[in-house]
Amino acid sequence: MTSLSKTTPGGSVNIKRITAKGKLGQRLVDLGLYPGLKVTVIRNSPLEDPMEVEVNGYFLSLRHEEAAYVEIS
Repeated sequence: MTSLSKTTPGGSVNIKRITAKGKLGQRLVDLGLYPGLKVTVIRNSPLEDPMEVEVNGYFLSLRHEEAAYVEIS
């Protein structure tokens, strides 16, 4: 399994599934992440956390801990 947290800046990937359960899983869906969506990693902060991704024309910041629950293909 490869997760969004392992993607390097500039990389575009498709979300395969969200593996988080409970409140975190619901939060990721509420932020607009869902299977089949194309996501582009824009940058990591200087200390690696958080990461900035582009989703449907808007920018979103995620902690690597949260992005680890987003499985990509």
